[in-house]
Amino acid sequence: MISILSLLLIITLSILITRMATVALTYTGLSREAARFQARSAFTGVGFTTTESEQVVSHPVRRRILLVLMLLGNAGIVSAITSLLLGFIDAGKGTSYTLKIFILFGGVFLLWAIASSPWVDQYLSRVMSWALNRYTDIEIRDFANLLRLTGDYSVKELLVKKEDWLANRALQELRLRDEGVSVLGLTRKNGVYIGVPRGSTEILPGDTLILYGRTSCVANLDKRRKGSEGDIEHDKAAQEQKTVSKKEKAHDESKKS
Repeated sequence: MISILSLLLIITLSILITRMATVALTYTGLSREAARFQARSAFTGVGFTTTESEQVVSHPVRRRILLVLMLLGNAGIVSAITSLLLGFIDAGKGTSYTLKIFILFGGVFLLWAIASSPWVDQYLSRVMSWALNRYTDIEIRDFANLLRLTGDYSVKELLVKKEDWLANRALQELRLRDEGVSVLGLTRKNGVYIGVPRGSTEILPGDTLILYGRTSCVANLDKRRKGSEGDIEHDKAAQEQKTVSKKEKAHDESKKS
């Protein structure tokens, strides 16, 4: 029975550690989904190779967070397997198999319910904000709230291909602001980063753009190809943005009055 309880304790600590790491990674600028994915990947040792993984490796603070997760994950997984094996050895002694299985699955279900609780997530976010602010030099910024990344708005990366409508054109020619999309930065194929690019900056195949705007507009840009059809799509998006801007302006005026 003690080994079963030890296993549940290990699972509890694992959930707590990965949740805290998720919050910490979020405060370094990762989205909540990407932070959760990277934290769980590092803790379990899965090691997925993704664009987000490359961003983590190149960021010193994120890299330190995931290194700690890897160390704790290796120890936690070994301990969990050991506790699970010990929990079912010598069935004839002490608690029966049936009761052990009931306690194990019941405990795991309870922990899963607690881990999925929004209240727990909010509480851990507050605790981590205080801890990071007090004991580290990480610049605490919740970018999701800072940029209003809820509802229609999001920040996305877009890899430019040679057949894309964006390719081999200057930003001022593209007039993305007419569609309600802003280019926050771009990374060239050779790794050079340009922050807040100017209108004269040319978008080249292989560039990775960091875009901020309505999610539907950014998704449309990712699918848009060269030619007259691409220009028509741009005009439609610009007209739609005018309607959205009018609604936002009207809402702002109503709030003022």
